[in-house]
Amino acid sequence: MQSRKAKWTANSMIAGAGGGLVASIATCPLDVVKTKLQAQRTVQGQQGYHGVLDIVKMTLKHDGIRGMYRGLGPTILGYLPTMAIYFAVYDGIKTRFGEPPLGQVPKHDRIYPAAQPKGYQPAMRDHPWTLHILSAMIAGAASTTCTNPLWVIKTRFMTQSRREVRYRHTFDAALAIYRTEGIRAFYRGLVPSLLGITHVGVQFPLYEKLKMWAQGDSDEPLRSDTILLCSGIAKMAASIATYPHEVVRTRLQTLRLPIAEDASSDGMVKTHARRGIIGTTRKIIQKEGWTGLYKGLSVNLFRTVPNSAVTLLTYELLMRHLTAQQ
Repeated sequence: MQSRKAKWTANSMIAGAGGGLVASIATCPLDVVKTKLQAQRTVQGQQGYHGVLDIVKMTLKHDGIRGMYRGLGPTILGYLPTMAIYFAVYDGIKTRFGEPPLGQVPKHDRIYPAAQPKGYQPAMRDHPWTLHILSAMIAGAASTTCTNPLWVIKTRFMTQSRREVRYRHTFDAALAIYRTEGIRAFYRGLVPSLLGITHVGVQFPLYEKLKMWAQGDSDEPLRSDTILLCSGIAKMAASIATYPHEVVRTRLQTLRLPIAEDASSDGMVKTHARRGIIGTTRKIIQKEGWTGLYKGLSVNLFRTVPNSAVTLLTYELLMRHLTAQQ
């Protein structure tokens, strides 16, 4: 029994890493554009990007095609362990309560652990969506905490301007951040990231529900296009509902120094001490309006929806293949 659980965990980690690898390479250019939009400050007198096409044009002009893949190294290093940890924990909790892992056709007669004493019945018995929410949020918290330093490095890579000293590579960025800002810098933005686990708390239960509806009474595995559709819908709904935390997290992680205040008459920009989550959110709303919390949403959806679809499809197909080999 222990050997079987170990194999399931290993399969989940391998399939999760594979899904993260394919998705990160395929959607890196969109991630660069999205991150630059999120990190951009609206300051009077300063020139900024004028939309998605302007970012693409300026990046290609000054940095070439490599500029569209800036941060790919830390992105891959981030996605592989993130997805490996996430899916291993998510499927591990589900299988503990009798639910099949992703990639397997769900059984219509689920077998749960024995009922609790005195007639108590776990909510998971009659409401599997509670299990999906619990699994998704615990998995999200575990993967986010373990990999936050890599996402800080990735964000710095993607948002550094041409006037700044460039990081030469991932290890150089890690050393530079550690020497100048200390170990705490690698966990900057962790709290809003943890608040962002509400994202997977929406996405994965909805994804499971959509798959259940698509599956119906059939015992055949879902087709690839159905998985892509279910994943895309779930990701879009979750992204729209929880997007503001991503903007706040990016502002905290970039540290390009605090959110700028109004420009003075001589063109100088007044800055203030770094704020926390509430202060940063308040200042974004004050200076940029509520729309500032949704800056980059369109390109974020354009990136994250196919990213999620590719990740989940790759994961489920790899899990089917790995399971069939056992």
